[in-house]
Amino acid sequence: SLLVNAAGQPRKEKVKLPSSLQGRKPNSIPNNKTEDPVAGKINTSSLATRQQHLSGFHLIPPRVTLGVLKEGCTYAATVILKNAGVNFSRFRVKQPPLHTGLRVMYAPGPVAGLQVELEIQIFAMVIGGEGTGGLEEISHDIEILTETETLLLPVRANIL
Repeated sequence: SLLVNAAGQPRKEKVKLPSSLQGRKPNSIPNNKTEDPVAGKINTSSLATRQQHLSGFHLIPPRVTLGVLKEGCTYAATVILKNAGVNFSRFRVKQPPLHTGLRVMYAPGPVAGLQVELEIQIFAMVIGGEGTGGLEEISHDIEILTETETLLLPVRANIL
């Protein structure tokens, strides 16, 4: 129950529901776009009774943590952008600024019930110079713009 805890006593604080139960995904911003009448839709009788909106992308893994990197080297990690819907959908990646050393490599185009690999590349460079103690933290959220929402992919690394 939401009113009592496991011991049967009244709760002092409200229960926080996870975002998956609230109907939204973490690290995403919904787009307020009207329905496109020419978008690629599948209108079959088996889907006609579904009330749930069958679209959207999922990031696997939802965040990239690269750990400690050596300055002057290039590192890469692969993230899968999976189309969880039945309609084909398009996306594009807003490339990070050059000073972060990050770059996203991918093949653009529609994703029809499949998945696309995004290769996150980072050239480890220290911009701060002296006084950082020899360690600089890189933290950037890569924006992936889809038809229904903007996904944020957090990328974290420490450069030695």
